[in-house]
Amino acid sequence: MPFISGKQAFLQILKQEGVSVMFGNPGTTELPLMDGLAREPGIHYVLALQEAAAIAMTDGYAQASGGLGAVNVHVSPGLGNAMGMLYDAYKAGTPMLLTAGQHDQCFTVTEPILWSELPPVAQPYVKWSTEARRLDDLPRIVRRAVKTAMAHPTGPVFLSLPVDVLNAESDVDLLASTRVAPRIVGDRKAIDEAAKRLAKAEKPLLVAGDAVAHSDAIAELIELAELLGAPVVTEGVASTCNFPSSHPLYIGSFPRLAPPIRAFLMQYDLLCSIGGDLFTLSLPSDVEPMPHGLEVIHIDTDPWEIGKNYAAAVGIQGDPKATLPELSEAVRRHTSKTGHPQAAKRREKVALDFAAERKDMELKAQLGANQMPMPPITLLHAVAQATPTGHDNDGIFQLDPSTVMTYLTHDGDTRHRGIECHRHGDDFPLTRRVRCERRIRFWT
Repeated sequence: MPFISGKQAFLQILKQEGVSVMFGNPGTTELPLMDGLAREPGIHYVLALQEAAAIAMTDGYAQASGGLGAVNVHVSPGLGNAMGMLYDAYKAGTPMLLTAGQHDQCFTVTEPILWSELPPVAQPYVKWSTEARRLDDLPRIVRRAVKTAMAHPTGPVFLSLPVDVLNAESDVDLLASTRVAPRIVGDRKAIDEAAKRLAKAEKPLLVAGDAVAHSDAIAELIELAELLGAPVVTEGVASTCNFPSSHPLYIGSFPRLAPPIRAFLMQYDLLCSIGGDLFTLSLPSDVEPMPHGLEVIHIDTDPWEIGKNYAAAVGIQGDPKATLPELSEAVRRHTSKTGHPQAAKRREKVALDFAAERKDMELKAQLGANQMPMPPITLLHAVAQATPTGHDNDGIFQLDPSTVMTYLTHDGDTRHRGIECHRHGDDFPLTRRVRCERRIRFWT
């Protein structure tokens, strides 16, 4: 049991939990942590000029690395500045440890400058929010926070770190790390029932959500889609790239308005969502987006999402990486070793429909070349044509929210290998998200 300060204990625990980079925007209440970081070469500190940027960078870094993001902000106003981007990280399910400095507890009763109770401020957008009040409690609190952030469903957590706790010195047991195994396999009886319904459906649709990318299950989803010959659409407000837009069965992403969603879904007799949000809408409507009688299968790591808005005929809590292979095998049992007998015809139809749609969009893009102002589709078509092809020419593009993401889709080569949209307000710092390896993505 080492004799150690709170700031040293905190940083050593972070290192043991795999943290090598911390983002932040410090003030006076963060000086103890800054002193500790100056003496800790194992953690690289990235200074942001404002808290929102610090959170956005941490969000992108955590999603790109697949690990825990660590960020530290200033007391009350700093945490307030961070809340918009914390909301985005919360909705994205980003595993993030957000900390903020707090005044020395010896005089907080006097309500010093910038003081307030911090945990209630962060509470709405985190999985757990607390304050370390004693050095002896710090290791347990930090270990619990990291475990909670990394466990399904992943998400941000918040710790308030008073100056006196970080400066205190004592014999401290740093404790050990805990990880909850993420590969939860869904109930096999429910998986078999889902496979029966997928095999029976004449026009199934697969929905890919963030849980697919979070669990690194894109290959497993491709396998299921190809067995069924089912088209794949991504959720409307995705935070990650959940299905390659170069795949012949990819048909785009959901809009955020109820009438076009309903019109689109009227083509299908079964919807199978794998970690997809059903649905995040931008505006109210008298039109119900889910057609009456459309059968729903819903697979997700978070039971809250299953049947949240629309009843699921089959609801399965499970990790896509672990559950989709079981579902694919069950589909084979109920169809054939090579999948559904209509899979090839379905895939051909999707390709033909998409080719026709693409041709129509290219024509619109060409017709807009001489218009003032230039239509978004014309600009995006020009960007796509200017993008170098091949796996060695990846790029990242950020587009203003007023542009339309779905103008850019696959063209049969490696030019467009993924599309990601993100929530309004992330802006430039989020362009470091590179979760989809060797893919070009276009943000709106």
